Amino acid sequence: MQKSAGKVFASTFWNQDGILLIDYLPKGQTINVEYYSSLLVQLKDILKEKHCWKVTKGVLFLHDNAPAHWALATQKKLAYLGFQCLDHLPYSLRLAPLDYHLLPGLKKQLKSRHFSSDVDVIAVAETWLDGQPSEFFLSGLQKLQQWAKKCIELHEEYVE
Repeated sequence: MQKSAGKVFASTFWNQDGILLIDYLPKGQTINVEYYSSLLVQLKDILKEKHCWKVTKGVLFLHDNAPAHWALATQKKLAYLGFQCLDHLPYSLRLAPLDYHLLPGLKKQLKSRHFSSDVDVIAVAETWLDGQPSEFFLSGLQKLQQWAKKCIELHEEYVE
């Protein structure tokens, strides 16, 4: 038996056109407010570079409810950068875009494969993500909108 590569933690930011930023957390490090805030600044720079006209209209931003995401310092950074945070609805797999949209297909690519290093895992993941057409990302946001509406109509109950 050979030991496979360990876990790779990636922060992934995407919009209707595709992946904007993937950041791989260095081994032994955790995402804290400072680390996450630096990612938000990188994201703002990428948005300026790729979508200048959209950034001036403001950015609607959805992230999950991890402590570093909702810390006061993070909220101040989001406001400073001009990001308007959407409320995180009650937990449902259909309302977590990574869980319902990006990860299922990626998991199929990684399933039952042996990777000798984290670099190999990252290469396969990025190849798969880069191969998705913009319609893939747009459809994920459209599904999110439909399921969020359903959740609101059900008075924020769990959505299947």
